Amino acid sequence: MTSRRAFPPLYKSSGDTAFDRLAFFHILERLKTQKRTGWVDNNVLISDHMYRMAVLAMCVSDQSLDIAKCVMMALVHDLAEAQVGDIAPREGIPKAEKSRLEAEAMQNFVREMLHDSPAALRIMSLWKEYEDQSTAEARFVKASQALQPFFDSSIPHLRHTEVREWGADLLREREEMWERAGPRNGE
Repeated sequence: MTSRRAFPPLYKSSGDTAFDRLAFFHILERLKTQKRTGWVDNNVLISDHMYRMAVLAMCVSDQSLDIAKCVMMALVHDLAEAQVGDIAPREGIPKAEKSRLEAEAMQNFVREMLHDSPAALRIMSLWKEYEDQSTAEARFVKASQALQPFFDSSIPHLRHTEVREWGADLLREREEMWERAGPRNGE
């Protein structure tokens, strides 16, 4: 299946740093209205997903991780989706094309909107680290995605020890909830 989705044009700098920075802030507003597509339809907004991951990162007790970095990485890992949306596998867009579109969006944010400022470079560095999965922090943030509602099937595949424990707690809670609910559909 090939996607027919059209992507909005990239922003062109006005040359006014303050105006361009505000344009970036306005593009971020899209994260509050765009739903995650994931593997199935759901009602989770991209901003909700990013916020939840940041809070999960704050809850980790693994002292080998830089928690502040994990929180910041969780907040920027899907930032490109403000420009390109959440590209789902069912859309038929090859992974290399998805990566290119997201990298192009991030470069546009950094260069055209944030003018390679220290904040822009920090955002890009965190995003790249996450994409490359090059650190323990990046791998933790990736693992914490499995606790999102539509990734329940990923729980058995969690890699980070503490996130695996959270997944087991979640499954245990659900089993108890279903036991309390009693028989379903004539069981």
